[in-house]
Amino acid sequence: MNRTSTPRRLGELATHVAGELLGDASLLIHGLNGLVEAGSGDVSFYGNTKYRKQYEATKASAVLVGSDAPARQGVALIRVPNPHLAFARLLTLFHAPPRPAPGVSPQAHVHPEARVHPEATVMAGATVEKAASVGARSVLYPGAYVGEGATVGEDCLLYPNVAVREGCQVGSRVILHASCVVGADGFGFAFNAEGENGPEHYKIPQTGIVRIEDDVEVGACTCIDRATLGETVIGRGTKIDNLVQIAHNVKVGPLSLICAQAGVSGSAELGTGVVLAGQVGVVGHIRVGDLAKVGAQSGVAHDVEDGQVVSGSPAVPHRDWLKNSAALGQLGDLLKEVRALRRRVELLEKEKGG
Repeated sequence: MNRTSTPRRLGELATHVAGELLGDASLLIHGLNGLVEAGSGDVSFYGNTKYRKQYEATKASAVLVGSDAPARQGVALIRVPNPHLAFARLLTLFHAPPRPAPGVSPQAHVHPEARVHPEATVMAGATVEKAASVGARSVLYPGAYVGEGATVGEDCLLYPNVAVREGCQVGSRVILHASCVVGADGFGFAFNAEGENGPEHYKIPQTGIVRIEDDVEVGACTCIDRATLGETVIGRGTKIDNLVQIAHNVKVGPLSLICAQAGVSGSAELGTGVVLAGQVGVVGHIRVGDLAKVGAQSGVAHDVEDGQVVSGSPAVPHRDWLKNSAALGQLGDLLKEVRALRRRVELLEKEKGG
């Protein structure tokens, strides 16, 4: 069970999420759990009718529900507009992440010309280079690296082995998960047929930076490349999953979601609120419009209009992809039918000719 050492009254929890309580406000709650796993003293949530059976069978003491959920005998309800969001807020209440004590470890390397706020935490093995800055209440875990002239804002978390390369800018309340890299060189080469040692791919200097705006989260082992010239930009409130590649000079708009193993090629632009599902590939120099959604494993080779939903490779409107996918399962039968019709036509032609 997902228990906490600090039980809370159900009425307090309902107030915290601005919900309507149907039940005993004095009920003591020890933790939160899923509908199936929950037991006495737990709060769960029910926000999708797919889980109606689990809701009807749950042993939770209380459940966060929407306005249209039916009552459950023996189970208190907290009615809220968004049960999933309310559950997340209660998890944050019960399990606030620990904040390490401020200060710079003697085993950290901080350049004399770096600026680290007194309320920041720099753990053993972390590095802050010359002219770099780290804002108030930010935490650098062991192995984190902030390169020369880079900036990290307030209330950021840089988990172990994160690299923020030279000159890059990280806003406030940004979370960078373990081993993600901000500001590696963009993948840029010019072919030189007459190199000193024969034909070569001549490296184009990557002289720009990455700028990450406020409230962004970047998953483990994700790479965001610096621009060739100018900036690679990750907009405010965007969330990027693990193992994502963002190439040089990409512009990602605010509040976008990019799921695991997606890749965005150089100079592509994602608008506001774009969703890229897992393993999506976006070619360079195109625009995916505001509020567009791209289905898993899609290959996006052309501009996507604002609000459009696309799937497939190459990506097409989602409804067309569904029709094509349904037809694909019938190709075997269609092929047999075509062969049979061809034989009949051949026989008819022979008879006519005879």
